[in-house]
Amino acid sequence: MTIQKNKGFKRIYLAFINSLQGFKWLINNEAAFQQELIIILLLSIFSCFLNISLLIHLLLIVSLLLVLLIEVINTAIEATIDRIGLEHHSLSGLAKDLGSLAVFISLAIAVATWGVVLWEQ
Repeated sequence: MTIQKNKGFKRIYLAFINSLQGFKWLINNEAAFQQELIIILLLSIFSCFLNISLLIHLLLIVSLLLVLLIEVINTAIEATIDRIGLEHHSLSGLAKDLGSLAVFISLAIAVATWGVVLWEQ
């Protein structure tokens, strides 16, 4: 039996719909994502008022988007672990802790990037 896969624009469209569903879920259910999104929107607006080159502006925005990206991946890890089972297991705890560490590292990158750019102002 062969599974029929979507191709071309239909595949892209359906992937976009799935992404929107994931974004909607995060907005409605994930407090960390909500907080980070608000801060990122505010900082992105603030960055428009800085006297910096377009390349530096891009660097600031990308450092913020990295935080959201890692938060999405961390949430996916947590959802997968919770799907497997809610009982305590050391490897499940480790997977969640490592996901959390990845978010922390992305935040450190964003803070360092913004700090250097603002220091140079």
